Amino acid sequence: MNATTKSTLPAPARRLVETMQTVHFGTIEGLAIRDGQPLFDPAPVIVRHIKLGSADAPRERGVDFDLKAPVIDLFRHFAEAGDALVRSLEIRHGLPVSVLLEEQG
Repeated sequence: MNATTKSTLPAPARRLVETMQTVHFGTIEGLAIRDGQPLFDPAPVIVRHIKLGSADAPRERGVDFDLKAPVIDLFRHFAEAGDALVRSLEIRHGLPVSVLLEEQG
């Protein structure tokens, strides 16, 4: 994938970026990957980690921006895997920090 901004991503990838922004801190679990793209049917499980009393809020979803290295790296791994299952995608500050990716051998 050669996308460098959110607006240049395919719609499924853009939806995942927006979901990560909304989650802000937490995990996305059980996300299917087909042909390197995330599927939201069936819907993944969203587990949000909420720090009470924190003023750190998620970014606005509609705003376009340059993709950060962790996002580009995540989609590179998805493309390499082709078809897989994301057991757990850890998100901090709306960015992916680690992924447990289940692939068929």
